Amino acid sequence: MSKRDEYIILINEFKTVSPTISDEQRKGLLRRAVQQFGITIDDAADILNASGLVIGKQENYFEILGLSTEEAQSLDELAITKRVETAHKNLYSASLQAGGRPRADGRSEEQWRILLNQARDVLIDPKKRNAHLATVQHTEETLVDTPSAPLHLDSDIELIPAGEFEMGGSDNEAFNDEQPVHTVFVDAFYMDKYPVTNEQFKAFVDANPQWNKPQGLSKFLPAKYHDGYLLHHWHGNNYLEGQANHPVVHISWYAAMAYAEWVGKRLPTEAEWEKAARGGLAVKKYPWGDLIDTTKANFGKNIGSTTPIGEYSPNEFGLYDMAGNVWEWCLDEWDGRFYASSPSENPIAGDSISKIVNNYRDSKALRLLRGGSWYNKVQDIRTAKRSAALPTYANSNIGFRCVKPITT
Repeated sequence: MSKRDEYIILINEFKTVSPTISDEQRKGLLRRAVQQFGITIDDAADILNASGLVIGKQENYFEILGLSTEEAQSLDELAITKRVETAHKNLYSASLQAGGRPRADGRSEEQWRILLNQARDVLIDPKKRNAHLATVQHTEETLVDTPSAPLHLDSDIELIPAGEFEMGGSDNEAFNDEQPVHTVFVDAFYMDKYPVTNEQFKAFVDANPQWNKPQGLSKFLPAKYHDGYLLHHWHGNNYLEGQANHPVVHISWYAAMAYAEWVGKRLPTEAEWEKAARGGLAVKKYPWGDLIDTTKANFGKNIGSTTPIGEYSPNEFGLYDMAGNVWEWCLDEWDGRFYASSPSENPIAGDSISKIVNNYRDSKALRLLRGGSWYNKVQDIRTAKRSAALPTYANSNIGFRCVKPITT
């Protein structure tokens, strides 16, 4: 089967679930055609046009009648019918009483009543309801199944060469979970020079609006992917003026994983992160050596917030802010005893890289954080320092950067 035929099958499968797609979904399908299937944009556009997929908003009839999908799955038919009829009657009556005033959603009251009737007709019929439920659930699951960003040359990455290094801490500030110091071999990879910025993450949420900041009644992103503080520092879905080049913070592990997937990268393993942070220096406290002052990193509330990327000198691998500014998410699951038994080659805690990447939406385990932040004391920005948090955690001093494996 040709790649073109595989793409047509993908489009047809998409259509059986949802005959309506958003403009961003259309762009995502076009990206996948180019990147995953090797099809030209023009050919992919022709396939999409011939498929009959319509660009528009996919209505959720459960939400329209003020019901939940959980109710639809837990109540018996008689109870569901009663809830649907009651909700429809109340909303329809309220619409009639409203007269000709404009609605906040932009619809006329007549258009709203037509939609209410459609919702009732679908949800009152078990077969239609189940089909609609499948569509809604598919949409919720694919909220975080984000398309890839456009391919581009990335000049803001550095090659981290393959080789061994001494992982862990042995000085008098080292914690038990940082020991024993052990020799680890890591394959070569590319790493972002800088933490991901507000401007970069803004491009991601613009292309994937399901990852927008949850606001009021428009909490579009399922709560299992954040703790309510995702992008908490932004005004609406825009970062603060003058902070385009600051590291993005208030980022959950899930959001970092979704961004990395979108740009065709992933989060670093803990071993990759530490090897990169050390910059080739053997068992030093910090990425530049054993001595520290405020000219070398942003830490200890010295400035009181994040600083723009590139404000401090890079390490020997050309990487910036590997100590301080923001904590950085890693791929690994937290394991305080991992160093005592970890593999000597490309170690990772929790599962294989591919399984974590492919199944990250289902993960609930604590995840590793490395590097310390603007908020932390000097002891916490040591290269060997380990920390962890729930994958939903989105704090004002947590960000991330990505890596890209070298494929042969």
